[in-house]
Amino acid sequence: MTQRLVIAIDGPSGSGKSSTSRGVAQRLGLGYLDTGAMYRAVTCAFLDSGVDPSDTAGVIAATLGAEVEISTDPADQWVRVNGVDVTERIRGQEISTKVSAVSTVPECRAELVARQRAIIDATPGGIVAEGRDITTVVAPDADLRVLLTADPEVRMARRNLDLGGEVDAAALADQVLRRDRDDSTLVNFTTAADGVVHLDGTYLTLEETIDQVVELAGRR
Repeated sequence: MTQRLVIAIDGPSGSGKSSTSRGVAQRLGLGYLDTGAMYRAVTCAFLDSGVDPSDTAGVIAATLGAEVEISTDPADQWVRVNGVDVTERIRGQEISTKVSAVSTVPECRAELVARQRAIIDATPGGIVAEGRDITTVVAPDADLRVLLTADPEVRMARRNLDLGGEVDAAALADQVLRRDRDDSTLVNFTTAADGVVHLDGTYLTLEETIDQVVELAGRR
């Protein structure tokens, strides 16, 4: 790339936004930011501090005090919180069922949004950032903003594949549908805002989805 490029991609759970964003970042030689991993890292922090998910004040305090380090290399993803590597842990069922305790609290979101903006601004060459509110809150001035969606059945099947088919139906629905309902109380990631391109990936392969986003970026 000859000029700095910021791409923002939002979408519900299982829409393919993480895989798509990493693929786009690698294709275009950009950095990659998984903002959801930051919320999950903070979840590890409050749990390790003995804070109950229902203790909102405790969750806020843990969020404000958490030292979160995250890779922006799409080919080498890792996350550390308070000096501890949590790269694998944040994808487990324990964190998936409790991350909404962070993501649905306005004070927590505000803190992490500020950190995400700082990472985006500090990444040379540009970055692909993905999450729930990147197109509308974190980076509303991004060069390209995309809302990636897919039918619920497809999203659940994709998440099940990501988890190796080891999660039962109830737990899978909790990870995908319940989390979407919880997070939608604060942010809208199902309807494209003005200036945001809506891309329905229900019938697209990963490579086809990446191709479409790269093509959109090329027009910017």
